[in-house]
Amino acid sequence: MTETRDTAGALTSEEPPSLAEAIGGPLGAAESAVPAAAYVVAYTASGQDTTVALIVAGALGALFALARIARGQTVQYALAGLGGLALSAYVVSKTGRAEDFFLPGLLANAAYAAAYLISILVRWPLLGVIVGAVRGTGMGWREDPEQVRAFSRASWIWVALFSLRLAVQLPLYLAGALTALGVARIAMGIPLFAVGIWLSWLILRPSMRAQHAAH
Repeated sequence: MTETRDTAGALTSEEPPSLAEAIGGPLGAAESAVPAAAYVVAYTASGQDTTVALIVAGALGALFALARIARGQTVQYALAGLGGLALSAYVVSKTGRAEDFFLPGLLANAAYAAAYLISILVRWPLLGVIVGAVRGTGMGWREDPEQVRAFSRASWIWVALFSLRLAVQLPLYLAGALTALGVARIAMGIPLFAVGIWLSWLILRPSMRAQHAAH
């Protein structure tokens, strides 16, 4: 998925966020969509052979990891996508159900939605924690009620985003509609993430400007 540092930078910039940079550029977009699409296509073209589909998706994931390393990015980022594919492949190998390729992603969306919601309720909005940690500014934002409110409002965007993914994709998963699930996964991946970044930036912009002016 997207590199957290780029995302945090986009959210706290005084200029409109560069969505291309926030999602990792063309490579990040392709890395998010291509393996899943290739899995569905290979599964269908091979006569519903999950082994062939997993090999194709895994090979593409490995190519993207090598591309990241070749571009000088850290091994951590290069292996992150491969780790997700490996987990999906493991689940499918155990269950034999092609749609289980998307199960880890569904569980991750549920976990993220719950984490963001709980963080808002306890007044430690997760978006503020992430931005503070990645940007090296710590948790000082918690001393400013306006920033706490801004990060809380922006965190609601991500509760809604992850919940929407679940609302659309979970019924498709339960129905075993693999092709529709693959299309929904791609359509609600990078495009929806970009919308989340943009809306979050709009919410955070006033408090970020006030913070910069104070310093």
